[in-house]
Amino acid sequence: MEEKVTQQQINGVLWQAADTFRGKIDSSTYKDYILTMLFIKYLSDSYKEHLEEYTKRYDGDEQRIQRALSRERFVLDEHSTFDYLYSKRNDSEIGEIINKALERLENENTGKLRGVFRNIDFNSESILGKAKERNAILRSLLEDFNKLTLKPSVVGGEDVIGDAYQYMIERFASDAGKKGGEFYTPGMASELLARLVKPQENDRIYDPTCGSGSLLIRVANQVSNNKVAIYGQERNGATQSLALMNMYLHGIDDAKIEWGDTLSNPLHLEEGKLMKFQAIVANPPFSLDKWAIGFAGEGTNDKKFKMEAGLDPHRRFEWGVAPSSKGDYAFVQHMLYSLAENGRMATILPHGVLFRGANEKKIRQQIIEMNLLDAVIGLPEGLFFGTGIPACIMVFKKNRKRKDVLFIDASMEGNYEKGKNQNKLREQDLEKIVNIYEKREKAEKYSSVATLDEIKENDYNLNIPRYVDTFEEEEVVDMNVVKENIVKIKKELQEVDAQMEQYLKELGL
Repeated sequence: MEEKVTQQQINGVLWQAADTFRGKIDSSTYKDYILTMLFIKYLSDSYKEHLEEYTKRYDGDEQRIQRALSRERFVLDEHSTFDYLYSKRNDSEIGEIINKALERLENENTGKLRGVFRNIDFNSESILGKAKERNAILRSLLEDFNKLTLKPSVVGGEDVIGDAYQYMIERFASDAGKKGGEFYTPGMASELLARLVKPQENDRIYDPTCGSGSLLIRVANQVSNNKVAIYGQERNGATQSLALMNMYLHGIDDAKIEWGDTLSNPLHLEEGKLMKFQAIVANPPFSLDKWAIGFAGEGTNDKKFKMEAGLDPHRRFEWGVAPSSKGDYAFVQHMLYSLAENGRMATILPHGVLFRGANEKKIRQQIIEMNLLDAVIGLPEGLFFGTGIPACIMVFKKNRKRKDVLFIDASMEGNYEKGKNQNKLREQDLEKIVNIYEKREKAEKYSSVATLDEIKENDYNLNIPRYVDTFEEEEVVDMNVVKENIVKIKKELQEVDAQMEQYLKELGL
């Protein structure tokens, strides 16, 4: 019996594999190659173990063995296994051999893997360099992965592989800085969103800017039997592929993750209309510039193009069109229009959405007057990759009976853990936020509940300090004590000067 492989061992080998690329290629790009190879290695090792089991069970009867293998989650032939690729690691055409293996894998599993590898090219000269350098990188990558055994009996379950995949995505996001924020939301921030929307069994869960899918997985994990339907859309093709692989490695085979621009081309439709979801979560790109360019017709001059509500066939922007340089409320409106009756929605946004004027104020006012806004939660600065600015969470609900909005300021010291490069929310911080949210309690210097009339009196400005007083009174300064200290310091200075003069005299200076 083979010895169990620990999560730590797997993570270590994976991060070592990253060294092959580091310094040559940006981590936001080379992550695609490492995570794809992890996926292939796991499928291959699982397949190999099942082949061994069936060969033993059916005493080498090839027909029965193949019939059993055809019922597996994924079907592989000899030329799409990791072992085959490893045997060809010194071939001068190794990049093309890997590409063909991925193509074969897609063709054998069209129901699940159609198009998953279309944006990943192991023979790319522009990314991996000329033949000699490219072949050296790929040979090293295969040799690193050959050190890993990912058979289910050795790994001990899908969770370990899924967690390894998640670990690598997080490490790559940290390494990639600003670009990292495009495909990953930090784990505890994702957990907070998941707990706020409280998904129920049989819910449809949706993320319109799903990145690598980690946030959707967090939400699904809130339901003990994972009996939910998962939907996502991602504009970056390579990242959409990572999301699908992420789902499969977490045992989720039926997630519907589409590739395309959610705003100009939403792909989750029913009878031509936007599909409705019971739980929606998102961490859209902050203040996305040129968010509406997908609505411009061919040949339209980008600079002259002006987005109008009538250009959207789904009529999502009738409350107001977000500024061309700030797409935050375009995403919010899309999500609200996709929210089912009695649905819950939580999204991470920059603080500017709470108080900026013009069309954003018009949209904000409409949302408040329709009683869709349930809570505003201020988060600490430095939580997210690629930006140090503090963000907030806006929570929305359909068919609310209450006529108020809960404000929470979780940004103050003591409500998070300070890190060297990035701050973190701890479990105790999440529990505090969720507890206050569920009870809608007022807590000194932390939370407050404002009526819609109060918000109207504030001209629909949702800036948190208007509602949660976090002002700390400065300690009263006793001027008499200050005066005494100044006299004392002056006297000490005179004594030091006299002592210095004495030393100089003794030195004859």
